[in-house]
Amino acid sequence: MKRLLLVCTAVLLVACSKKEPPPEPVRPVLSIKVEALDEENLGRFAGSIQARYESNVGFRVPGRIASRQVDVGTEVDKDALLATLDPTDQQNQLRSAQGNLASVQAQFINAQANARRQQELFDRGVGAQAQLDVAQTDLKTTQASLDQAKAAVDQAKDQLNYVELHADHKAIVTAWNAEAGQVVSAGQQVVTLAQPDIKEAVIDLPDILVDQLPTDVVFQVAGQLDPSITTTATIREIEPQAQSATRTRRARLTLTETPPGFRLGTAISVTLSSAIKPRIELPLSALQEVDGKTRIWIIDAQAQTVAPRDVSLISRTDSTMILADGVKSGERVVSAGVNSLKSGQKVKIDEVSP
Repeated sequence: MKRLLLVCTAVLLVACSKKEPPPEPVRPVLSIKVEALDEENLGRFAGSIQARYESNVGFRVPGRIASRQVDVGTEVDKDALLATLDPTDQQNQLRSAQGNLASVQAQFINAQANARRQQELFDRGVGAQAQLDVAQTDLKTTQASLDQAKAAVDQAKDQLNYVELHADHKAIVTAWNAEAGQVVSAGQQVVTLAQPDIKEAVIDLPDILVDQLPTDVVFQVAGQLDPSITTTATIREIEPQAQSATRTRRARLTLTETPPGFRLGTAISVTLSSAIKPRIELPLSALQEVDGKTRIWIIDAQAQTVAPRDVSLISRTDSTMILADGVKSGERVVSAGVNSLKSGQKVKIDEVSP
């Protein structure tokens, strides 16, 4: 009995001397929160805000520019004076036309008197019909000359008025193509006016991209200096031919809204995107391949554990992969070190993970 008691005591002492294995350490992991992509980025391009309607205006008569009344960037009202020509030639033409009119008016008065006198003589029976016909013909001819002289004076007055260049509408001066002292011809482009009411985005797109643009393409427009100023845009027109030097085609975009910060000439950044079927894009480092299967590791946020999950790939690049299914938006996936994980292993999410 005593011997049995000793054996039992020895067994108990051995059992008590064995320590339980320490718990597996919690492993820190990098992770990423899954977000479904519903747009495909097609590129980013620089551009500017411009007026939809611009006009290049010039003088209606030739001459030497005497003065420029406004500078580039000035906002002008309708009928505002923009520039003037030296009026000397037009003033001489007006004086010449007025002198010719006075001469013709005197001839017309004489022709009227002669026609009236011949008519009186003919009525009394002492005048010849031939003389009356000549007098009446001379009166009609002089009347036509008088009308022509009056028209010449009116035209000379218009020519004199044309030495002043006025704005046809409220606008902003965006460019001058001639300087004071320069001789310009009639109709030559002198100044460019932009209507500030309707603005649009203007960018240059690669010719090869234009042919591949989907019909539902969306343009995200943001200011380069202040990216917080944003809006969307749609295509209004694209040049039919590419520029030979750059192989790009100019596109004009209609803005959905025009923020106050989008002034004429504002530099913008335009991002092209197209709506696609929602899909998941993850870093390639999150993928684990085992026995011909592809899987990722999902983090249970409450239990702070990980578990593998089989997924199907649509495509992959050197750094990213696109999944067909197997994960939902909002779940958190281990993004690095997946080959050393075990199912159910405790993990700690790195605080820098998004």
